[in-house]
Amino acid sequence: MIGSAFTGPEKWILKGIPILFIIGTVLHLTYDLLWKNPLVGLVSPVNESVWEHCKMVVWPIILWWSLYYIGPGQTQNIQADAWFTGALASLMTALLTIPLVFYFYTQAFGVELLWVDIALLFASLLLGQLMGLHVYRHGGGLSMMFVLVLFAVIVLAFMIFTFFPPKIPLFRDSSTGLYGIKHA
Repeated sequence: MIGSAFTGPEKWILKGIPILFIIGTVLHLTYDLLWKNPLVGLVSPVNESVWEHCKMVVWPIILWWSLYYIGPGQTQNIQADAWFTGALASLMTALLTIPLVFYFYTQAFGVELLWVDIALLFASLLLGQLMGLHVYRHGGGLSMMFVLVLFAVIVLAFMIFTFFPPKIPLFRDSSTGLYGIKHA
């Protein structure tokens, strides 16, 4: 239970952990469920590469933090620089956790397990949100505009690399050996 030691914004960050996990899980399915629509592929994983699976944290985290800021955050006068710096810390922590842990466990133990991948999504979101909370509470804060530009660059990179991925292991579909959207 989230204690009274946390404010409204801080509770929002913590409540986001299971919700972001559910949203990320749903995102994993949407590309196939929606007839492999390339527009859906901009926000959903289009293959089984580590890069594409990182989309399951990019969109949910950016939207979760942004929605609070433009909604309830406006009435609570949260400090924009601190808030968006926390959002960036959350996103970067989650984005780094996924490939680091995935490559560690698959290379160290020579296995790839679905249940570990699912736990990894949850762990990356948990660590991301906790880091975001810490930075929001204790960090000085980068400029909100700087963070929004970084978000735009990250989102643009994910969109571009959906169609034009570099031919390196991070972007390689582990089940087919292909990269990016498979064209018919």
